[in-house]
Amino acid sequence: MFIDAHSHVDRYELVDEQALGSAIAEITQHRILTISNSMDLQSYKRNLEISEMCSLVLPTFGVHPWNAPEYADRLDDLSEAIEQSPMIGEIGLDHYFIQDTSTYPAQRKVLEFFLGAAREQEKITSLHTKGAEREVLGLLDQYDIPRVIVHWYSGPLDIFREMVTRGVYFTVGIEVVYSEHIQTIAQQIPSTQLLTETDNPGGPKGFIGRPGMPVLVKDVVRGVAEARRTTAEAIIQTVQTNLLELIGDDRRFSDTRVVLEKWQSGD
Repeated sequence: MFIDAHSHVDRYELVDEQALGSAIAEITQHRILTISNSMDLQSYKRNLEISEMCSLVLPTFGVHPWNAPEYADRLDDLSEAIEQSPMIGEIGLDHYFIQDTSTYPAQRKVLEFFLGAAREQEKITSLHTKGAEREVLGLLDQYDIPRVIVHWYSGPLDIFREMVTRGVYFTVGIEVVYSEHIQTIAQQIPSTQLLTETDNPGGPKGFIGRPGMPVLVKDVVRGVAEARRTTAEAIIQTVQTNLLELIGDDRRFSDTRVVLEKWQSGD
């Protein structure tokens, strides 16, 4: 079974009328367990609906830093969805793609609201850190979040290594095929902290020239395997094991654990 630990399945509807159906078909056919991160409340609602269509889609709630200003003054509106979601994502800070510094306080306010909830509810968090890696690291220390996935890390290696020592998991995506920097990161992620992702459909577009489809995870696996000088089969097994370790005995992931353990046993 392939693991896509960071995707946005609801956003296939922005590609064309057929894209979502095609994506669900690929996820099912190729057995791709897909964590579908949300961008805001509407996105989460749609991801919940999609998960009813495909049991391999795991919907999670978060407010992406790009959308944070919309929610900074109505944080209470987020509480019910946070409570409902088995994990939190996508949340974080973006000081790279977002150049308007006036939005940064809102980004931080929303992120801290989610981190407080994650600590209180003991939930896994999936983090966007682009251009704000040091600040995010400081917040992780401040809030003492025990289970963290950093999505598509591409920042400085010294901060990366500090995150490694804190037990952070890292998703590696299609950029591993094209970037020496990402290849270095992929090589240095401890085997127990490695996950794979696509960031479909929009994330890969700048590298492959089109929206990414779920089977792109196979190219990611091959790229990670090449960077780490091992086999695709070894990466698949490692990532399955790591996701199982990450979710542990958390009852919110009981169905996910059953799927993963059944696949690992060969049943």
